[in-house]
Amino acid sequence: MLEHLARKWSRKEQQATTAELDPSGQIPHHVAVIMDGNGRWAKKRNLPRMAGHRAGMKTVKEVVKAADEIGVQYLTMYAFSTENWKRPRDEVDFLMKLPQEFLSTELEELVERNVRVRMVGSREQLPSYTIQALETAEQRTRNNTGLQLNFALNYGARKEIVEAVKDIAARLQAGEIDLEQLNEDVISRHLYTSGIPDPDLLIRTSGEIRLSNFMLWQLAYTELWFTDVLWPDFTREHFYQAIVEYQGRARRYGAV
Repeated sequence: MLEHLARKWSRKEQQATTAELDPSGQIPHHVAVIMDGNGRWAKKRNLPRMAGHRAGMKTVKEVVKAADEIGVQYLTMYAFSTENWKRPRDEVDFLMKLPQEFLSTELEELVERNVRVRMVGSREQLPSYTIQALETAEQRTRNNTGLQLNFALNYGARKEIVEAVKDIAARLQAGEIDLEQLNEDVISRHLYTSGIPDPDLLIRTSGEIRLSNFMLWQLAYTELWFTDVLWPDFTREHFYQAIVEYQGRARRYGAV
């Protein structure tokens, strides 16, 4: 049943514009995006996979602008998963250089837009130049108060939860917290996304209908929206379409 509904959502052809957004409707505070389909986009054009990743980087820029302009407060982009290390070495190397390339050209505009940049994920295994680019962006934008742009890099939800459990167990053993104090808030504060509200809306491109080890704890009550559009072809109109549909849903959190 859920898969049938997801397929139905993904087949919608209508594109929304900002004019169709309900001004009295709820704009999601936090939108998370699984950016999928770069490789297939390139293959359809007989191009190397890296060309798809570079094209996808341009889409990131447009979606950040679209989110910022309608008042989204947090935007989390799934950039590289813990499973992506299994890809060919040349592709991994290229992906590791993309944050540096993106931020070298876009950081000044992000600063001007009052956007704050943050990385969520494990810094283990990441090359020094990738970490340096992200840390520079985090430092330059740390006092910004507008949209918070989160790059989920070397991110895996199961790893995140395991590390949180280890941290909490160590604190329990040290007597820093009591077992009776352990609750959902404590667990959330030990995740990579500590201080970031759970997503209201998840968008996944390319027609795949799964979470792919992304924010498994945080997505408990998130609205899901799927589209067949490949990430490099995803436009701000598609983004607005997802927001319009979100505005038409009733979020009950288990209540009537």
